[in-house]
Amino acid sequence: MQTDIAVIGGGLGGVSAALAALESGQRVVMTEPTRWLGGQLTSQLVPTDEHLFIEKDGANRSYRAFRDGLRGLYRTRFPLTDAARDDPHLNPGAAWVSPISVDPRVAVTLIEELLLPYVSAGRLTVLRETAPQVVETDGDRVTGVRVVSADGASTDISAAYVLDATELGDVLELGGIEFVAGRESQQMTGEPSAAETADPTDMQCVTWCFAMEHLAGEDHTIDRPADYEHYRDWHPHQLDGRRLMGWEDGLDPSGRPRRVWQMTPNPDDDPSAVDPDHRNMGPTPELWTYRRVAARRQFRDGFYPSDITIVNWPMNDYAGGALFGVPDAAEHWVRAKELSRSLLYWLQTDAPRPDGGTGWPGLRLRADVAGTDDGFAMHPYIRESRRIVARKTVVEQEVSLTLRGERGAARYPDTVGVGHYFWIDRHASTVSGRHPGDRPQPFEIPLGALVPQRVRNLLPACKNIGTTQITNGCYRLHPVEWSVGEAAGTLAAFCLERGTEPHAVHAEPALLEEFQSLLARRGVQLRWPADLRWG
Repeated sequence: MQTDIAVIGGGLGGVSAALAALESGQRVVMTEPTRWLGGQLTSQLVPTDEHLFIEKDGANRSYRAFRDGLRGLYRTRFPLTDAARDDPHLNPGAAWVSPISVDPRVAVTLIEELLLPYVSAGRLTVLRETAPQVVETDGDRVTGVRVVSADGASTDISAAYVLDATELGDVLELGGIEFVAGRESQQMTGEPSAAETADPTDMQCVTWCFAMEHLAGEDHTIDRPADYEHYRDWHPHQLDGRRLMGWEDGLDPSGRPRRVWQMTPNPDDDPSAVDPDHRNMGPTPELWTYRRVAARRQFRDGFYPSDITIVNWPMNDYAGGALFGVPDAAEHWVRAKELSRSLLYWLQTDAPRPDGGTGWPGLRLRADVAGTDDGFAMHPYIRESRRIVARKTVVEQEVSLTLRGERGAARYPDTVGVGHYFWIDRHASTVSGRHPGDRPQPFEIPLGALVPQRVRNLLPACKNIGTTQITNGCYRLHPVEWSVGEAAGTLAAFCLERGTEPHAVHAEPALLEEFQSLLARRGVQLRWPADLRWG
């Protein structure tokens, strides 16, 4: 297959990149290893992780249209209550971690609708259940990508530009393109919170999510997992020796739990009262509503027999090993899912209840929500990827509220987007364990973080941009990944139209200004208001 732009990976960054390139008149081939496009939002079952300002600031026009589209599908096709339908900030799941928490199938539907005109016109080809196997290069250029489908069929793709939108930066490794993985050292980055030594195998936990509901009086207990006792009693050293399956989460300096989670299936809560500002979780945060994607009180009485919630909790953060870069990586893919299966069984049978009993046998997997036969997500939730060695690496000193204070975040002359999150969110890692978090100021996305040091026609299009392990903790969330993808897709199209290369756009002020003007016309937000601060 020959095309203008090949987008390898169909997550949010890949979808956004493909749309930007298609809207610029280019032809695109996009691949995706699962059946669903959308990545962390869909095949990984993670509702949108956004920021405090999202309803009025800090997102591209295209991402705002996407958010509006999600709400629009509910308003036009679901039997919402009058209050929910009239709510300008409709949150179907009333999740306190996400301002728009939706059934992943709704997001899949919207993505397919956005891409359909280009598929119909023959300008977009999507190869699902297909992953890269070989990346061929000639000097500083990628000349082709061989992809293989689930049934073993191979396809050779050649394109003027290749965008790596894979969840783990697979194109980088396959193509021998310089990348960093795991933790860097202070000597490498100069970051005050970096470790003294580097370790490319020390990566943040992955989580194999699942969707469930609760049907009181029924028994939906799954078969006891073969390794249940191991995971039930597991005390990973990466979590300070804390037993993983329990309501207590972490210890403060005095040795007491930092917080104690609670779970109340199908609470009679008021969805309109949910505050998504989870900076202040309190000492006993509620897990059921944490990532709920269907709050039954938002819909006509009886439409949903139960809420539907996503289990992406501290208890199924898998710290046992990395999914790439280690000899036993394949085993960790299996074990990560087994941990989640064991967590479900624990919740059904052994988890302490507030009334003194144990377990909720009425918890039922919603395999249809996950789109899988076994009821677990199609793909684990990936927090950390291979990261390209870029012309610019974003470091902690440029975003940390603690380090920058009232100066706000760094302003880059080559900004191609903005982003923010509640935290520089660093989950426990597979070797060194827990890490102190921090809050970021609203930040910009520098073009230099998307331009490889060496290779001329490859661009990162998701969480594989030039960040460190630390700054990845706030640059990896949904709206930022969308902005990275849009910038990459627009850049590839711009270079094709102008007969230039990303390195020239980054280096030449006139080209950079022209490119940024193009982004601005697309509705890309390039800067935050100068007086905006958090903290």
